Amino acid sequence: MTIIDQLEKEQVRTDLASFNIGDTVRVSYKVKEGDKERVQNYEGVVIAKKGAGVRENFTVRRISFGIGVERTFPLNSPRIEKIVVVRKGAVRRAKIYYIRNLSGKAAKVKEVK
Repeated sequence: MTIIDQLEKEQVRTDLASFNIGDTVRVSYKVKEGDKERVQNYEGVVIAKKGAGVRENFTVRRISFGIGVERTFPLNSPRIEKIVVVRKGAVRRAKIYYIRNLSGKAAKVKEVK
């Protein structure tokens, strides 16, 4: 194992909830505004996970005032306070980008029973 691998292994977070593509998650993200810091919740469907180890990212999509909004978070960021899985989704793809073209009930992900 190289020195870089050892350093990266130390920085990987293990305290966050495990989730998959299609799950609805609530991400509590620390936002700094001026000299103050507050926690902002962002809830939506996970449409993609990329990377591995320290470089892992995930993209969350939600509908805000009728417009689709996507936000990508680095999984191991110290700014993420917690991740709560609201509901488990049943999907058969690794990336569900096709949801971008759907609207209404068609854009809903089925729940795991």
